[in-house]
Amino acid sequence: MRIVIAEDQVLLREGLKMLFVDGGHEVVAPLGDADGLLDAVSAYRPDLVVADIRMPPTHTDEGARAAQEIKNAHPELGVLLLSQHIETQYVVDLVSRGGFGYLLKDRVLDVAEFLAAAERVAGGGSALDPQVVAGLVARHDPLGTLTERERGVLGLMAEGLTNSAIAKRLYLSERTVEAHVRHLFTKLSLPESEDGHRRVLAVLAHLGAATPGRGQ
Repeated sequence: MRIVIAEDQVLLREGLKMLFVDGGHEVVAPLGDADGLLDAVSAYRPDLVVADIRMPPTHTDEGARAAQEIKNAHPELGVLLLSQHIETQYVVDLVSRGGFGYLLKDRVLDVAEFLAAAERVAGGGSALDPQVVAGLVARHDPLGTLTERERGVLGLMAEGLTNSAIAKRLYLSERTVEAHVRHLFTKLSLPESEDGHRRVLAVLAHLGAATPGRGQ
């Protein structure tokens, strides 16, 4: 992959660069803020942009707003946001477009899983941190009917995992996972699909229907 990184913390920016280079990828532009992101994307045509949500000058949502601009201009480009905090304002809108991920920064410590998530996003898939998904789930009454196991399956679906991968992660049979997925869609009044990524988008679109500030 060709990657652009936007992260104002020098040590983390250089650490991310080393992780990607060691993983066989090319970092074409390491940036310290979000101001030059669109220009860098236009100049280098990367496969993936990795950006911190909070960057100078206000350290609020510069990265998230830049991600929206990038997806508007280059919908095919993968964007992976990183943050130390759970912030859901932009998540549903961005993930509904595909090729989007949002991970808490401590996920970088699991190098193999982080690189797999980055590659999945670059390929048009999703990668959402389980804590972010939990934050979304907790805000919506329709999900109050889900069992603890169904919530766990939903979280892994939102990470972009297939039924087979979920079964391995939870040490369940694939048939059991399929049953949980069917129950999820029944309770959420969502149509079933054979495509794991489309299922994730459908669930998050349902969550986003009542999300304050969507698209702002």
